[in-house]
Amino acid sequence: MSITDWPTDERPREKLMQKGVEALSDAELLAIFLRVGVVGKSAVDLARDLLSTFGSLNGIFSASANQIETVHGMGISKYCQLQAIFEMSRRALIEEMKQKNVLSSPKKVRDYLSLKLGNEPREIFMVLFLDSQNRVQAQENLFEGTLTQASVYPREIVKRALHYNAASVIFAHNHPSGIVEPSRADETLTKALKSALDLVDVRVLDHFIVAGNETMSFAERGLL
Repeated sequence: MSITDWPTDERPREKLMQKGVEALSDAELLAIFLRVGVVGKSAVDLARDLLSTFGSLNGIFSASANQIETVHGMGISKYCQLQAIFEMSRRALIEEMKQKNVLSSPKKVRDYLSLKLGNEPREIFMVLFLDSQNRVQAQENLFEGTLTQASVYPREIVKRALHYNAASVIFAHNHPSGIVEPSRADETLTKALKSALDLVDVRVLDHFIVAGNETMSFAERGLL
């Protein structure tokens, strides 16, 4: 049965118009993007195949072109469209954080970090540089690989903070293992970076660990 044969209030587009976008499931949102299915499958069925194959929306967005093409009905065109939507989402969030106090909308920060780091296959250490109004001035991925106190250089972070005339910073790094809990090395590194930035009067507002769709805040845990 095609989507056009469904009851009107169950069709994804009609449901969106009647109940709002928040009422749609991940599969229904994807179905609106896909528009059409393949022989024997509706767009919703195809969306469910994608979610089953890659595990989540983030998994779909992080998949390579070759991986996307393994799903019947998907091709390079759809892959490019998915990547464009993903990047627009990230840019929209960072634009909002540049205009507003990030402390007034912590969920936006978590959403952005999840989109940027949630499915990276290697560890990345990111810094958000903020002005005196807690608005994001810049974002940089400063270090990659196994992150320890020896591989993340406080001097480089201080240098970049001064370059942006930052009043404060937010750190974030990902755990490709999927475990969101901080390690002893994470705690030691955070203390070392905070001490270095204290010397130039730059506050550390938070340090987030990202693992898939989960985030952990050092500030909320009382670890800063």
